Amino acid sequence: MHLLAAAPGAVDDGSEAVDLGQTPGDIIVLTAADTEIAALATANRHRLADDPAAPSLRLANYLRLGHNMSVDLYIDEVVQHAKLVICRLLGGRGYWSYGVDEIAAACRRSDIPVAFLPGDDQPDAELASMTTLDAGAAHRLWQYLVHGGVANAAGFLGFAGSLVGHASDWHEPAPLLRAGLYWPGAGDVTLEDLRAAWIDGAPTAALVFYRALMQAANLAPVDALIAALQERGINPLPVHAASLKDPVAAAIISETFDAAPPDVILNATGFALSAPGATTQRGPFTETDAPMLQVVFAGSDHDTWKTGANGLSARDIAMNVALPEVDGRILARAVSFKGAAQRDAATETDVVAYEPVPDRIDFTADLAKSWARLRQTAIADQRVAIILANYPNRDGRIGNGVGLDTPAGVVTALTAMAQAGYRIDGAPEDGDALVRRLQDGPTNAGAVARKIEESLPLPSYEIFFAALPRNVRDAVIERWGAARAGPVVSGRSHRLWGLRDSGLPLRPCRNRAAARARIQHRPQRHLSRS
Repeated sequence: MHLLAAAPGAVDDGSEAVDLGQTPGDIIVLTAADTEIAALATANRHRLADDPAAPSLRLANYLRLGHNMSVDLYIDEVVQHAKLVICRLLGGRGYWSYGVDEIAAACRRSDIPVAFLPGDDQPDAELASMTTLDAGAAHRLWQYLVHGGVANAAGFLGFAGSLVGHASDWHEPAPLLRAGLYWPGAGDVTLEDLRAAWIDGAPTAALVFYRALMQAANLAPVDALIAALQERGINPLPVHAASLKDPVAAAIISETFDAAPPDVILNATGFALSAPGATTQRGPFTETDAPMLQVVFAGSDHDTWKTGANGLSARDIAMNVALPEVDGRILARAVSFKGAAQRDAATETDVVAYEPVPDRIDFTADLAKSWARLRQTAIADQRVAIILANYPNRDGRIGNGVGLDTPAGVVTALTAMAQAGYRIDGAPEDGDALVRRLQDGPTNAGAVARKIEESLPLPSYEIFFAALPRNVRDAVIERWGAARAGPVVSGRSHRLWGLRDSGLPLRPCRNRAAARARIQHRPQRHLSRS
């Protein structure tokens, strides 16, 4: 049997069996949170400095054990030799069912106490039923990890050591603030401390991120975003939170936003507050109408993302793209990836950290600046485009959305905009009228006897095109040729026209200078992986 050496910091997709390269240890801790691993590794180094005879510790991210053979090998080489096994599972048993079931069976065979702990702060009856460690002890271990931080990690290791027969000091789990303000290089900060670094009259951008990043000192992308916002004349309002669903954290965030209303929110926490199909729950953002940009701290490494064909992993897409859309958040992009891991010799684990990608940090800061400016722009001066899908080969796929009545949704949006003060001329009465109007113009169905009204000045197109990544520009030119030589360029005015031929989402534009200014200064979305 051939096994690959596990790539440090990578989240295995289960397609290859890997060997984490660990030897047996007294206490085994498996978790999905690299920040938790970092905190425990730090606490363990301090513990060994004071007590070299302390029980040996092995730490592992079970997401790297995606293949069943990886699980089997880890159990044979590490788990079955332990004195205590602790698994903290994000999402419950179902997200790693083979690993949970096999570890539970192995621990029963070898009479090893095992604790299966929830990955959040909510009890899990199924995990509790599989736990063989005393319920009180398991609960205490869980609370150390729920509250987090290096101090609680030290208490966790001390108490775990006492469970395997090692006399050591330990303290009870200490609750930490569920949310608070942050500033690079500072300790506890207040809103007045932040305002001392702000520019009077400048827009404010709230940056919400997980408290675990601060507890593990894994803050490089947060610090990079703060610096990028400052460079653009935006006042950063960094807020860490245990979870947006935590009532105490939500209250602190809400009070902070009440005292310092943000013009735009950059949210770097995952999941959603709302449930699909249910009434939207805005949680701590209820009292603000600031646009919410979803910022992704990707769980994969940069090379895997860059060279792979799938972009973000399925887990990242679910947690940071699909679910946040239920809350109405606007996807910015992934701004950081897990960097090269540093091997921690004592725990035989790879401690990974987020590494920001400068151009993606800059893009997100530019996007935040544009949205903040748009929010401060009078409705009469705003121009809004609604873009519908125009899939190939038949008109029945115009605006297609699985399970959605997209045309009716557009009409509803137009009605709401009119009520909000936007000028809406000639709005269709219903979805059918909208579709008929679209079919009168160019589509991808192949019909030729249709009006071509949409056009765009060629210089405006070229300004936009020049801002795209080089690989995208090269691919477009290789397939379609240069724009000036293309069949969709019409007349002496050099205007691009004809959606059916070009596939471009164009809109009427009668002023070249205005078009150039709009393309340069509007909130942009470049063609790139999220």
